[in-house]
Amino acid sequence: MKQIGPEPFLRLLEEGENIHGKYMVIDVRETVEWNYYHLEGTEHIPMNTIPGRLGELPEDVPLYVICAHGVRSEMVCAYLQQNGYEHMINVEGGMAAVSGLRGFAYD
Repeated sequence: MKQIGPEPFLRLLEEGENIHGKYMVIDVRETVEWNYYHLEGTEHIPMNTIPGRLGELPEDVPLYVICAHGVRSEMVCAYLQQNGYEHMINVEGGMAAVSGLRGFAYD
């Protein structure tokens, strides 16, 4: 599984390169975390719902997976890999790192 740091991840989002569905960002945090703070353009799929929603995830584009600190997202990436997905990228440091770069104290 690949990893991406918070700075290059934010650059990717800010460059708007996803206009034609070149990738998908999955936020695997719980709903209360999502409601508190999330990034526009991300798909909210809580970690515990991933097994039942595999059919919703494209297999032909990179899947950037983010959570609060990078632990759950890493577990989801490993699960996806076990289920045949090849293009997952874990966002290191999660929303805490990303939001910190945007001047927002996540936790």
